Amino acid sequence: MAFYVVQFLTGLASAASLFLVASGLSIIFGVTRIVNFAHGAFYMIGAYIAFTLTERLSGAFGFWGSIVLAAIAVAMIGVLVEMVLLRRIYHAPELFQLLATFGLTLMVEDLVVLIWGPDDLVGRRAPGFKGAIDFFGQNIPSYDLFLIVLGPVVLGILWLLFQRTRWGVLVRAATQDRDMVAALGVNQKWLFTSVFAVGVFLAALGGALQIPRDAVHHAMDLRIIVEVFVVVVIGGLGSIVGAFVAAVLVSELNAFGILIFPKISIILVFLVMAVVLIVRPWGLFGKPEAPARKTPGLTVNPWRPLTSNERLAALAALVIAATLPLFAGNYALTVGSEIAIFVIFAVSLHFLMSVGGLASFGHAAYFGLGAYGVAFLAKMAGLPMIVCLLLGPLLGCMGAAVFGFFAVQLSGVYFAMLTLAFAQIVWSIAFQWVSVTGGDNGILGVWPEKWAASPSHFYWLALGVAALVTIALRAMVFSPFGYALRATRDSLLRTEAIGINAKRIQWTAFVIAGTTAGIGGALFAYLKGSVFPDNLGISLSVDALVMVLLGGVETVSGAVIGAIVYKALNIWLVSQTDLSKLVLGGFIVLIVVVFPKGIVGMLEMLAQRRRKASPPGSPLLAKPIESAE
Repeated sequence: MAFYVVQFLTGLASAASLFLVASGLSIIFGVTRIVNFAHGAFYMIGAYIAFTLTERLSGAFGFWGSIVLAAIAVAMIGVLVEMVLLRRIYHAPELFQLLATFGLTLMVEDLVVLIWGPDDLVGRRAPGFKGAIDFFGQNIPSYDLFLIVLGPVVLGILWLLFQRTRWGVLVRAATQDRDMVAALGVNQKWLFTSVFAVGVFLAALGGALQIPRDAVHHAMDLRIIVEVFVVVVIGGLGSIVGAFVAAVLVSELNAFGILIFPKISIILVFLVMAVVLIVRPWGLFGKPEAPARKTPGLTVNPWRPLTSNERLAALAALVIAATLPLFAGNYALTVGSEIAIFVIFAVSLHFLMSVGGLASFGHAAYFGLGAYGVAFLAKMAGLPMIVCLLLGPLLGCMGAAVFGFFAVQLSGVYFAMLTLAFAQIVWSIAFQWVSVTGGDNGILGVWPEKWAASPSHFYWLALGVAALVTIALRAMVFSPFGYALRATRDSLLRTEAIGINAKRIQWTAFVIAGTTAGIGGALFAYLKGSVFPDNLGISLSVDALVMVLLGGVETVSGAVIGAIVYKALNIWLVSQTDLSKLVLGGFIVLIVVVFPKGIVGMLEMLAQRRRKASPPGSPLLAKPIESAE
């Protein structure tokens, strides 16, 4: 019994730091609607700065002063980021803000290695809390007891701040309906800046308080951010009390899950998150929010099929790409094959996001399921490669059919978070079901047959499939089904009013996108010769989002360009510099600021301006029928 009590208290101590970080993210998202992927980076910077200060300032005053100073310093960095970067893109599509914060995360990961080195840093013990308390033979660190007390104290301070101050009233109002707050004359710029500063301060404080418990390392941002997203969603967006209760729930599940359910311990948290989203989408303590911003579809310029000249240009580009084996080496062909596969992956998510208005944060689940489907058929059933490529993606199709049924019942960020929960459940199963999937050792020896074994033949295979998939999805955009799907994106209420079954249309689109991603995963398994749980991971889902957003979420086929640019740049930078994440992150941030509609979106906007500026009768306006939707 004493052991379980100590385990419970350990969970409460972990909940304190998790609550600090989650409450900050909840406040930021509740008001600004920014999915701040860089929140974990601020947490990590707080830990690194606190480590540096505590090593230089001695005594109890120096240690605790360093903790507070580190949080204040990171909050000032957060204010600078908000004013210089995020303020410029508040009116861009919401997911572009996710892209910007992801770029910041990449930059910070390399910057901390550059400044503090790649080794783990172990901080000194907290003055006054260096010992442990004996509890029936079990030792409880006194610092854990301090954190257990600190959590409710911070909760009380935040409650007073939001309930008893004018600033708190404005924040709570903006969480529910920020457009109405703006209509009442509140200066949204400074409200957003102050909220961002408070949220970053809490994240940095949570990181700084971890140095007596855990080593500081350059991967701690990604470790914390997924759990923080789970806490925010379970507790409810903008709810401080909800963040506290959810942090305790998640921490205790982590503490006891490994003891009670060792084979599914990783899945438990995401199962709870999925159940909460299905039963109560706005969280345990959240409230249904008023529509604050248009969906991406409402800002899309009217789409049109390609003109004859544009079709010829696309065909010429495909022919040029097909000539790569005539002059390139094996490495270049392998890179080209990987880019073609990620084009398939990106266009599948783009179809769901751009045409359907459904932003999935867990699209890698279906990419990975397609890869595992091929591996199972090739290794366990011994089927030929052609049969595996045809049947393997069906595992991604089945996963999309099941998960999509629940996901399309939601919308907006709740839809995105439910897809993330499902993806993490699939990843957890692949990671822990060692007897079937091989766990983190993966499934090896999934090599292509002789007819596709050479780099040139496999490149032509990948390029051909990528071209067919892109053409098929583009044809769907301008089919009756595509028009119905776009209608659900632009106005769900009007769509249902004219007799279209919106949920069925969205579910069908989800299955199509998942199956297409599975095709990419099937090819990826043969390209790499192996399948690992990382093929289902959140980092791959984020990569897909980045590729779509770089190309332009408001375009028809921008994901093709986004995938080529992002993947080629990523591979090239890794081979050229040790600071590839810093350069790639800087490039992403630059693209977001300079091209807020993505690369293709900006090119289309410039072309549209040119057409409008052309005099009547010019060649640009000679074929109005071809340029009409």
